Amino acid sequence: MPWNNQGGQGGGGPWGQGGGKGGSPWGQGGGGQPPQDVDAVIRQFGETWRRMMPSGGGGRSAMLLLIVFGLIWAATGFYRVNPQQQGVVLRFGEWVRTSPPGLHYHLPYPIETVLRPEVTRDNRIEIGFRDVTGNSSSRRDIADESQMITGDENIVDIDFVVFWRISDAGEYLFNLAEPDETIKVTAEAVMREIIGRTPIQVALTEGRQSIQVQARQQLQDLLSEYGAGVRVRDVQLLAVDPPADVIDAFNEVQRARQDRDRLKNEAEAFSNDIVPRARGAAAKLIAEAEAYQAEVVNRATGDASRFDQIFQAYLKNKDVTRERIYIETVEEIFSNVEKVIIDGKDGGSGVVPYLPLKELNKSAGVK
Repeated sequence: MPWNNQGGQGGGGPWGQGGGKGGSPWGQGGGGQPPQDVDAVIRQFGETWRRMMPSGGGGRSAMLLLIVFGLIWAATGFYRVNPQQQGVVLRFGEWVRTSPPGLHYHLPYPIETVLRPEVTRDNRIEIGFRDVTGNSSSRRDIADESQMITGDENIVDIDFVVFWRISDAGEYLFNLAEPDETIKVTAEAVMREIIGRTPIQVALTEGRQSIQVQARQQLQDLLSEYGAGVRVRDVQLLAVDPPADVIDAFNEVQRARQDRDRLKNEAEAFSNDIVPRARGAAAKLIAEAEAYQAEVVNRATGDASRFDQIFQAYLKNKDVTRERIYIETVEEIFSNVEKVIIDGKDGGSGVVPYLPLKELNKSAGVK
């Protein structure tokens, strides 16, 4: 592109002030717009030609042919941009404007030309591998791209794919010399930066989704800063594995970690079962001991208070108190003994000594 000025911003063109914002060979045509009065230019050219041509029928025929040729040449400036494309208009090789889908006009060749790259097609860049036949089992590993150092100074082998589209065709074609290679190198640099602060265990397990999201966002930000005219649609991790040379040893370490975690979980489960049970039993013993303590203390307090009251009553009236104590003691003793009371006045002498009074009382329900 001989007149490329990196995105059409600043810089000079073949007519002085370039970039579609200065002068043009047609006068005031700034901003990359078509000339305002093409017919006036053609008329001026025709008048000049008539002055140069001799008078007569041959001159008029030549003039007519020239006008027809000029109209045909001017009509070649019409162009159509399809819905999946953007039109990049070049004036003597310099990018002056970008056209959306539809019918447009540019100055005829060789003054202006148009490029129509597709902007709705998904482009794919493979990093860390090359897909030879389209089958995942036939991928050829590229160790220089795939091997990266993790945040805990381990090595991990990563294969991933970047899907992108052209968002601005002019920036894509003119701001970067090799846009595809730039996207590839940038994506690899972003992934290395993210993996460089991620532990290997996280990268191999639950951290894959987070890594994809971070990589897509950071790659988009960096390409936007470059003015690449690219929209990153997705970043997909296809494989995150240890290097093939140490994968057996790594698997052994992983199995040992899994066994450690399993035994730790079993121990925690046993602890969670036995400790609450022991705490419950201890709390029960403490509660029973406290209840027994309260019972004994209360009983002793009550007995001491009762004895003190009896003693105070004894000091006031010894005979009555002594009689009362005697009656209460006899009552307490005889309340737990089976007994038969016989009135000696009314026939107590007629009772047969060996009469089974105990069994008779039991059958009659009398105590």
